[in-house]
Formats: sequence, C-alpha cells, structure tokens
Amino acid sequence: METSVALIDDHHMVRKGLASIVNSMEGYRVTMDFPNGKEFVDALNVTNLPQIAIVDLSMPVMNGFETMDWLRKNAPSVRALALTFDAAEDAMVRAIRSGARGFLLKEAPPSELKLALDSLMLTGYYHTEDVLQGMMNSNEEKTVYERQSEELGGLLTAREMEFLLLVCAAEEHTYEHVAELMGIQGRTVDYYRKSLFEKLNVKSKVGMVLFAARHGLLPLDA
Repeated sequence: METSVALIDDHHMVRKGLASIVNSMEGYRVTMDFPNGKEFVDALNVTNLPQIAIVDLSMPVMNGFETMDWLRKNAPSVRALALTFDAAEDAMVRAIRSGARGFLLKEAPPSELKLALDSLMLTGYYHTEDVLQGMMNSNEEKTVYERQSEELGGLLTAREMEFLLLVCAAEEHTYEHVAELMGIQGRTVDYYRKSLFEKLNVKSKVGMVLFAARHGLLPLDA
C-alpha cells in the first residue's frame, strides 16, 4: 500500500516538481497539494489525512510553523517534514516546537528526499545526517527511553536534566541566560553541553531539542 503525501508550498513549480519526484518513488503517492497551510487544513477530514505532509516554512496566509502546530494539535498522526532554505538553528528549533518531525533543504537531491520519507515512516523522525547521526538509529537508546520517560533521569544528573530543560524551554534561552538561571559559569555550561552531546549522542542544540521532543520532555504550547 502506498504512503500518502501532502505537499504544502506557495510555489507552484516547487509543488509540481516535488510531486513528480515523490510519485516516481516506489511506495509513495502525492494525494494533495496546496499553496498555503490554510487551504490545506481546511481541506482535511478524518477520511483523507495524509501520512506525511511536506510543509514549506515560509508561506503566506498560514505559514509552515502555524500549519505544523495545527497538525500537532488536531492531526498528530500526520508526520510533518519541514521544507526550507533556512538551515539556521533558531528556525529548526522553532519548527520542532511547532511539530516538525524533521527537515529537508530545498536544494536537497531526490535521494535525500527518499531517505527522509523512509525515515519518517520507519522511525517517525528525520534529520539531516549531521544532527541525526547515531541519534535516531540506535536501537539500544530507543529500548532504554521508550519504556518509561522517567528512565531518562537515570542517564542524566539532576543538573544535566535542569540544563536540558532550560535549553529546550519555550522561552528559547541563550546559553548565557541558562548560565545565569543556573548560577554557573560559562565554562560549566560548556561542560554540560558537551556532556549532553555525548550522552544523548547528538551534535547541536537542535539535536537536544529534537531528543527532548521525541521523549516527551519538550514544553509545547497548549
């Protein structure tokens, strides 16, 4: 059975190009496409929910962040893949908080799109390799953390957990502000960051936020 894919992008040529690529992939079929999030969500009902939605972050009327936030609240079964030219950390963190399961740069080759779709269906998440490496494909890690969310506390010290939650807070604290809130020096922040990178097997703040989202630690808007 083919996996249904929705395309939401305000550029007609981008949608048509993506549709052609996706439809050429075995196991995937574009079932709907829209120029903005408003038209997309207005067209959805319980009988036509796509399994994957490829959502441009920058659109008029209802942008990608708003669209993914709507999906997170109203259709959480839809796996949202953020499509963007902007690989900036703050944009990716905001997208994760909005409900993105991963990112794809618009200049990515078709092979990466296929990898992203396959990963979304297999693991529920996708990220570019430098962020994803070792984080999503570790069966041991999933075994540990998917049993009970409290087991995460056994991996991190109390202060490391505090650091992680502050870094992932909706207020989007800078590392400098986290240091102030925790009453620590900058070099201690560096120590906690490096320790978490190693323990969580991630390479960036985006990786930490995605990890927190995946394990139910991310504070999301109601």
